[in-house]
Amino acid sequence: MKKLFAFTPLLFLSAFSSSCDTLNAAAANSGYGKVYTPTQSATPTTFEMVSGLKQALELGTNKSSSELSAVNGFFGNAIIKILLPPEAQKAETTLRKLGFNKLCDDAILSLNRAAENAAGKAKPIFVSAIKQMTIQDVTSILLGGEKDAATQYFKRTTNTQLTTEFKPIINTSLSQAGATKYYGQLATQYNKIPLVFTKLNPDLSAYVTQKAIDGLFYRIAQEELNIRTNLSSRTTPLLQKVFGYVQQKVKG
Repeated sequence: MKKLFAFTPLLFLSAFSSSCDTLNAAAANSGYGKVYTPTQSATPTTFEMVSGLKQALELGTNKSSSELSAVNGFFGNAIIKILLPPEAQKAETTLRKLGFNKLCDDAILSLNRAAENAAGKAKPIFVSAIKQMTIQDVTSILLGGEKDAATQYFKRTTNTQLTTEFKPIINTSLSQAGATKYYGQLATQYNKIPLVFTKLNPDLSAYVTQKAIDGLFYRIAQEELNIRTNLSSRTTPLLQKVFGYVQQKVKG
């Protein structure tokens, strides 16, 4: 790989590495809903680098949040579908053998419905994180060589706030979707079985909250990889210019 400092725009970026105002001014005018015509030069300007990254992140996080907040956003995705907590899966196996299939199915469905209800609240949190990016963040995300650098940035900067925002929604949703009832019934039935020494804790809130956040970051990582590697995902001239150039430099 060629040394990254050979990348011309970084000479300009590094000269203002501590200037958040420069980044925020660029970001404020780079919304993906606005018309923007890239310059003719093959090398992106600093403004284009910032604008292109912001545009990509807004598109990716909005798409991920919207998809997961739809019905079956979690439940219909085998990779991120929320199952019963690990300590309850032995109980699930036992209860299914005893004929409690519907109770187990209802409990699992209700966990996923709760996560879907919370996922839509992530959008403004990600928008705020994008606005707070420094120029060092932009440089690292675009040219650091890590294909999930943006996802890792979001994990560092939004996980606490996502937990704070998601948990009360998860609590309410668990109740409304019947998870509290179904899982409580499941735990009660299992705890009644003779010779069961490890009782189940019916408290699901923290578990579902973390699983919902994990699923969200998984989808964001997919979107990030897609725009970094798939030409057809770069749906605007700005994205084509910035990520085409970045892909060329990182591969070099």
